[in-house]
Amino acid sequence: MCGRYGFAPGEFREIKLRFTIGGDIPLINSRYNIAPTQQAPVIARLEGANRVELFQWGLVPSWAKDISIGNRMINARAETLAEKASFRRLLKNRRCLVLANGFYEWRKEGKGKVPMWFKLKSSEPFVFAGLWDAWK
Repeated sequence: MCGRYGFAPGEFREIKLRFTIGGDIPLINSRYNIAPTQQAPVIARLEGANRVELFQWGLVPSWAKDISIGNRMINARAETLAEKASFRRLLKNRRCLVLANGFYEWRKEGKGKVPMWFKLKSSEPFVFAGLWDAWK
């Protein structure tokens, strides 16, 4: 996955219907540069219903001694997901959908990089697969 993405909620009624959301949706402002460690909207199955919640981007496993590990755990590769201890136990019950309208990939230009914005042709919101955990 990319390292930056954006989400502009648009019409929440559509999101509620499309993803069968139960309960209220928190107030979410449009954001076009969501980065690791920031709060971001996700759809998670909580208390028997799909709910939109704000989760911090960066997985902090429940067993971690320090919250800063979440700064480094922002991507999981599908091909090794079931093998890594950090992700394996979350696959069954701790999956979520990360709401997005687009994401950035970087193109090298000379000595620098230029962000390239990717979105659906329709500009509709879409989701990334995600995993979550609770850390205390």
